[in-house]
Amino acid sequence: MEKIKVAILGSGNIGTDLMYKILKTDGSMELALMAGIDPESEGLKRAAELEIPTTAKGIDGVLENRDIRIVFDATSAKAHLAHAPRLKEAGIIAVDLTPAAVGPYVVPAINLGDHLELDNVNMISCSGQATTPLVYAVNRIAPVKYSEIIATISSNSVGPGTRQNLDEFTMTTANACQGIGGAETARAIPVINSAEPPIMMNNTVYAVLKEEADEAAVLNSIHEVVAEVQRYVPGYRLKGAPYIDVRHTPWGDLPTVIILNEVEGAGDFFPAYAGNLDIMTAAAQQVGEQFASHLLKKGGVIA
Repeated sequence: MEKIKVAILGSGNIGTDLMYKILKTDGSMELALMAGIDPESEGLKRAAELEIPTTAKGIDGVLENRDIRIVFDATSAKAHLAHAPRLKEAGIIAVDLTPAAVGPYVVPAINLGDHLELDNVNMISCSGQATTPLVYAVNRIAPVKYSEIIATISSNSVGPGTRQNLDEFTMTTANACQGIGGAETARAIPVINSAEPPIMMNNTVYAVLKEEADEAAVLNSIHEVVAEVQRYVPGYRLKGAPYIDVRHTPWGDLPTVIILNEVEGAGDFFPAYAGNLDIMTAAAQQVGEQFASHLLKKGGVIA
């Protein structure tokens, strides 16, 4: 079976978990290179043990391989801003897992099909991947005036990079709930929980509706979207039945949809409680798979 050669740029935890996800999936991608800048990093060592070609030359090492068509950038926002034009010039598609957002936001269950001709897409944030589909599910039935999401994640699953960029991740998530989810306005609130044993990722979504809606249709839409996300994130689920309640809001008493969601990781590299990290790599793997399949259908040509 013909496959598209891909590389992971960034041999940290995210890149390493993504490596295992690509290797366990018999799809349209072939992991041809694991690239980092620290030859002693665990990701490069693990890749070498699995006989995956590696390089410690970072982006330069990637660009030396002319067969690579897709690169997953799991470095940093600053690094991706430098990588993006070089990848574009080389005709390589970039799946950006950083907050750089050079390309448009993508949630595989919602809008990936709209962007398969582009050369750079952005994976938003962990809470964006988890909550945007739920806001979208409500808004496609009943227009959402305001959405508020509260993402609670284990402190053990939040690395220094995320802590340093928490404002950017929060803003990115709110922007995705508006731009993709369809909410008129949105707010995202992260909660880093230090409990032991570590808790799984939990999300609470409030979607204030502009007017009364068909509750059965709204709830059915939510269940359909959850099933779509579960196709690539099996541990994504509702914690209880969503419901609509009338709440006091700055705009008067309005119907509000309340959704409780939980994300359990697959345990490929991260522990199962780190669903916030797992949903990013699982969504990125799905994006890469769809791009690879699309390239194969076109004969490997990027528009």
